[in-house]
Parts: sequence; C-alpha cells; structure tokens
Amino acid sequence: MGAVEVDLAEVLRRVADGAPLIDVREQAEWDDVHAPQATLLPMSELQERWSEVPSDDEHPAVVVCHSGYRSAQVVAALERAGVPAVSLAGGMVAWEQGGEPVVRGGAASAADGERGHEH
Repeated sequence: MGAVEVDLAEVLRRVADGAPLIDVREQAEWDDVHAPQATLLPMSELQERWSEVPSDDEHPAVVVCHSGYRSAQVVAALERAGVPAVSLAGGMVAWEQGGEPVVRGGAASAADGERGHEH
C-alpha cells in the first residue's frame, strides 16, 4: 500500500483541526522557506527520531517536503511503524502555489504578494 496523499485544501483543514504539520526537508531547505505552522524533522534523521512525530488516529501527522516525493516515502515508513500520517501532494511547491503563508529566511510573508505590516 502506498502513502496516502492529500491535496492542499485537505491539509489546511486537517492542520486547522489540530493535525501536526511535519516538514521532512533538510535544514538548509527549511531555512530557505517553510510553512509557519510546520515542525522540522529532516528525513535524514527520521530513523532515529520517528517517535517524536506527534500523531494519533484522530489527527494523523501531515508530512511535507519540497514536491511530495520524500514526504510520501516518510509517510510509508511511519505507517509501517504504526504512526498515522498523510503526505501533502505537491509539497511546499503546492503550498506556495496555493498562496499560503511562508517563512523565508526567518521572516514570514504571504506567498501571494507583499502585505506590509506596520507595528
């Protein structure tokens, strides 16, 4: 059985309902751009750290990478270990194309254009 992939709308619904968003890209990719609500858990460290994935049957972890390939591999491995999880189809590419907020180099921005915030 392959990894369960869900689209961006479903991911947003699940995350709003309390599902953890786990980014399995490497640190440099995370530093470049990531979803503000995501937690970094690089695929290269997953074998030693899979127990850190917060997931349960009610709120399976949502796993994201750049384009969906690595997250699908991670979801398959998590499922074999008994950890419920789904993959964001299209990864961060789909997230950004959907206009969802991102953090770039430590600063949050809207992917669909600049909206300045005055403090």
